[in-house]
Amino acid sequence: MVITILDGGMGQELLARSNIKPTGLWSTELLMDSPDLVQGVHADYFKAGADIATTCTYPIHRDRLAPFDVEDQFNKLHIRACEIAVKAREQYGSGLVAGSLGPTTRSYRPDLAPSVEQAAEIYAEIARLHEPFVDLLICETMSSVSQAHGAIIGAQTINKPVWLAISVQDDDGTKLRSDEPVTDILPLVEKLKPAALLVNCSLPEAVNRAIPLLANDHTPVGAYANGFTKITDIFKNSNTVTSVSSLEKRADLNPDIYADFADNWVNHGASIVGGCCEVGPAHIAELTRRFKT
Repeated sequence: MVITILDGGMGQELLARSNIKPTGLWSTELLMDSPDLVQGVHADYFKAGADIATTCTYPIHRDRLAPFDVEDQFNKLHIRACEIAVKAREQYGSGLVAGSLGPTTRSYRPDLAPSVEQAAEIYAEIARLHEPFVDLLICETMSSVSQAHGAIIGAQTINKPVWLAISVQDDDGTKLRSDEPVTDILPLVEKLKPAALLVNCSLPEAVNRAIPLLANDHTPVGAYANGFTKITDIFKNSNTVTSVSSLEKRADLNPDIYADFADNWVNHGASIVGGCCEVGPAHIAELTRRFKT
């Protein structure tokens, strides 16, 4: 089986390379002020063996920009991020660019998501901005069936492959963060037919439980876990715009250990592996060593 290697996390890697204190703008602040850093992260993932660069657009939503009075930069920021990823790919000489479509309002809070119809309009606007640049779109960290539904419909308004990445509970990978069984996503996948189904931004241990329930002969499956100790209630439930400073990086997830988790995912049918938050170029290099050589 041919394994596709995704890149690793963007936002946390950017913060690790910068001197700024994280804010609710997260990676968008560095996209605005330090675009060379963004290109450098893409370049390092390609050098590590990634087949795909994911654009630095995950948090770029109007409702996330508005509290910081930068909503007027919405179009500009999406285009800038796409151009940076394309330039990194061109300099490397091969690979694909995936446009990242993250959750509106807040990650891990599907209860705050707009209706399917509203979400479809939101994601269609982003898809149109990405269309001239990307090879595919990834709807990331979708935490309920409804949230995934709206994102896919919007993304599929352009003629590019759409991947769906869902997020599961850290303490029970058999459930979406909405508390729905993870298998409830399968009828939606059968209906809308995204080009791949992945699990992302969840603990590797949780991904271990989700992948065997999702693997099938119809849709390629994959995973890219995060390296946080857990997604805290403070982060999820704050009434204000929170920063990732309230999340803690694991100390026990070195490249070898992370790749051991990926081995398990591949053994259970995954053909796409990579990393999410706190999973960096060294982890991707180890995945490349294991699955590409």
